[in-house]
Order: sequence, then structure tokens, then C-alpha cells
Amino acid sequence: MGLNDTQTAERIHIGFFGMRNAGKSSLVNRITNQEVSLVSDIKGTTTDPVKKSMELLPLGPVTIIDTPGFDDEGILGDMRVRKTKEVLSTCDIAVLVTDSNALSDAENALLSIIRQRGIPYLIVHNKTDLSKQKCSNTQTHFYLSAKHGTGIEDFKNALAASSGSHTKEIQFVADFITAGDLVILVTPIDGSAPKGRMILPQQQAIRDILDAGAISLVTQVETLPACLDRLKTPPALVITDSQAFAKVMNLVPGEIPLTSFSILMARYKGFLDEAVRGAAAIDRLPDHARVLISEGCTHHRQCEDIGTVKLPNWLKLHTGKELDIRFTSGHSFPDDLSAYNLIIHCGGCMLHDNELRNRMQQAVAAGTAFTNYGTAIAHMNGILERSIAPIYDR
Repeated sequence: MGLNDTQTAERIHIGFFGMRNAGKSSLVNRITNQEVSLVSDIKGTTTDPVKKSMELLPLGPVTIIDTPGFDDEGILGDMRVRKTKEVLSTCDIAVLVTDSNALSDAENALLSIIRQRGIPYLIVHNKTDLSKQKCSNTQTHFYLSAKHGTGIEDFKNALAASSGSHTKEIQFVADFITAGDLVILVTPIDGSAPKGRMILPQQQAIRDILDAGAISLVTQVETLPACLDRLKTPPALVITDSQAFAKVMNLVPGEIPLTSFSILMARYKGFLDEAVRGAAAIDRLPDHARVLISEGCTHHRQCEDIGTVKLPNWLKLHTGKELDIRFTSGHSFPDDLSAYNLIIHCGGCMLHDNELRNRMQQAVAAGTAFTNYGTAIAHMNGILERSIAPIYDR
């Protein structure tokens, strides 16, 4: 992915929900001007969530999600409804589509779930071409015909207005460096590094540093000492890959601020405070404690993979305990977290902010400690206080 591309997790996510045959797919196709979803008169045509990332004027970069009917039936139907509920955890805006002027009990139940989760929503009364009753739009209710395209522009403008509150205020690093600062980025290139590219947090750091009018210097662990020796003045900040904390902390003098990409990502995603609290639970883990290590992406595992190999080894070495360690990746995540003592999550760069915050809140509600890779690694290396100081002491 190029630096100018909008990564999916950074887009406004708009989910379309409703009963079968309410016209969700027709509406999605109409507002995108593309055949994103299959449309037919047969109930249950949409069997899995369908996603489309695009520029949708006047909104900008969005991910549109068409979902299966919330009233689907049978064993497969229950599975589809569960997938639909999962989509709710990623949404910035929910669109409830109905083919009548009044909501049914089932539609009101769905709306109640949307409200409980605090998701901004719009209600679309579709198929007005089949209704003799004429109704006027309100701030949340829109009467239109996806088939004929009537009322679509008013609805799109309302979507744009609803998205206005979703502008992200937290920057990755630019808000605590100043123009002219030199920032060193330590990015190991080993067997687990993606071939021919840099990972998203490294890209974000470089772009943020450029936006701040500062200077980025990218190096590997092995060349860091030479890099520091050649500088006339110390760098304003060093950001390292968390895997290299143990080496980098000994190479960077204590007076130079040091943090990691993963810690910055936890701040950017809005859960650094909880991650710091959760890391302390590592020292309280009992024998045979159950730990969940969860990764948001589904990359090919290497022999020295951080999530499935390095972290488990570091945890067992640090605690001296026998641990029951489980793993998840991608959008898979347990519904019940009460059986876990600790969850260590990746930075979540590939997950939408809402999905990651929901996972954190789910853990807190279950009484389960929640942290992330970088914060946990910093804690186990005795460097957590130093690594969060550039953020909290500014």
C-alpha cells in the first residue's frame, strides 16, 4: 500500500442493516453506482457481509458494508446474523433499511442494539415507489426508492453530515514533535519483516514526521550506534520496533526520549491508558494462567513470529510460570473473555478503531487485563516508564 492510499481501518465505515428483502443491497448499489451486491427477489440473497472501499462524494474515503438480513433463519441463518452483529462493532454509521413506513418489532429490536452501542444511525424507508403514503424526511428518517433513485442525494448528504464527527483528532506522532526535530526510526529487517515494504505504523510515523516539518532517519538496530555517532546533536525522539526494545534501550542514552511504534499505535487507537494498566497484570499471573494473544491481521507466520513464538517465550521467561496461551487472528475474537487472565493484543493497525475499542471494553467488562504487544514488551524489559514518558510528559 502506498503512502497516499487510505488504509481500510482509517476509512469511515458505514454498515447497512435490516431484514431480508428490505432493499439493503439495492440501496448500496445505488449510492455507490456499482453492482457491489447481488440483488434478487429471493430472501437471503446476501449471505455474508460484503465490503466495498471507495471514495463516496461528498463523504470521501469510506468502507460500505452490506449485511445479511437480521431475520435470517435456520442454523446458517443464525451464523449470518452473528456475522451481521460483528459488523456493528466496526461501524461509524449504521443505516437501518426498512421497506415500510413504520418499523416492525424486529427492526425496533435491531435499532435498540444500534443505540445501545452508541452508533450514529440513519433510518431509510425504502421502496417508496410502492407506497401510496407520502412522508417527509427528518434528521434521521429518509424516504426514498433505491430502484428509481429518488431521494438518494438527500440521503448521501445526510450521511456526509453524520460523518462530520468522526474526524480523528489524535495524530500518530506529529503532535508532540516540532518542525526541525530529528526522529530516528529503528526498523529491523528480519525474517518476519514484509518483503519489499514497510509495515503500516512505520509508514504512518514517516508521514506524520513529514507533516510536522521534522526529519526522519530510518535505520536498523545494527546500524543505530553508527547513526547516533554521526549526529551533531541528539535526536528529539527514537521510535523502535517493539521486538528490538531489549537491544535498543541499551544503545540509546537515557536522556534521549525513546518509545515504540506499538505504543504510539495504542495511543492512536485510544487504549494506551488501559494497555499500561493491563501490562502490570503480567507480574500477577498465576501458574497455568490463560493468556490470549490476539493479532488483527492474518499474515503468514514466520518461524520467529512475534505473536506466536517470541511473546509466549518472553512471557514464560519473565513470569517463570507455566501458561496456557491461546491465539486468535483477523476478525476472530472470543465472545466470552471471562476465562482469560490476560489479553495481549497487537497494535491493531489493520483493525478499525471501534472494533479494537470494543475488544478492550469487552475485556474490561469481563474483569480481564488488556494490553498490547509494545506495552507488554516494554514492561517485561523494565522500560515501560521510559517508553511512555515522551507521550505523558510532553
